[in-house]
Amino acid sequence: MATALITGGTSGIGAAFARSLARRGYDLVLVARDETNLATRAEEFRGLGAPSVETISADLSNRVDVAAVADRLDSAEAPIDLFINNAGFGVHFPLVTRDTSVHDRAIEVMIRAVLVLGGAAAKGMRARGSGAIINVSSTAGFVTMGGYSAIKAWVTSYTEGLAVELRGSGVRVTALCPGWVRTEFHERASIRTGSIPSSLWVDVDLTVETALRDSAKGKVISIPTARFKALIWLARHVPRSGIHFISAKISSGRAEPAETSAH
Repeated sequence: MATALITGGTSGIGAAFARSLARRGYDLVLVARDETNLATRAEEFRGLGAPSVETISADLSNRVDVAAVADRLDSAEAPIDLFINNAGFGVHFPLVTRDTSVHDRAIEVMIRAVLVLGGAAAKGMRARGSGAIINVSSTAGFVTMGGYSAIKAWVTSYTEGLAVELRGSGVRVTALCPGWVRTEFHERASIRTGSIPSSLWVDVDLTVETALRDSAKGKVISIPTARFKALIWLARHVPRSGIHFISAKISSGRAEPAETSAH
């Protein structure tokens, strides 16, 4: 039986991955901070068909906790076949500041933890000659909306580099780059969404199924929906000055800066 480990597996995209994989009969390892939520979700996913649900309470801004999750990913006795590197939070905080505490935590959770955990998963998978890693990035990485865009640009580039390093090993690596997905993520980030056209919202289950399908095909970049594929194609080809203008317009529609809690 295959086993999937999901960081941030109790809400948002992470929980959607867990639901989908539970229905497929995967054993699950859920990583999140809140033990109560972990217990509730574990019971739910067992009810959906997961034969076994293991939980790990961890704060991925804490390097000791990250090391513990890395050890679980690298376990030869209980191998992980699919790693969903998902945990994160929205960052809407100015770059023009001497207070970098929000950015520091974001870098720990969404860059350093992604790097450490991705490397641990890849090590074990390469030794076995099989496995898959899906790093949850964002279409925000293709535009220039502050710290969050910079972080997600790194996640996408890191994924591409890891895929090159693992070429021919039997391990697949994919960056999931969704646009506006209907979850609680934006509410947690205190981001106003009323000005976003309904046609740009993407269903969370469609997002997950697209990622799993693209991973199975060996695609390195997964962008749900033809509409967002077209928008990102344009983002990659229009002059950067145009991207700066569009990013400024989108950013101006957001609420005041606020850190969110992790998914």
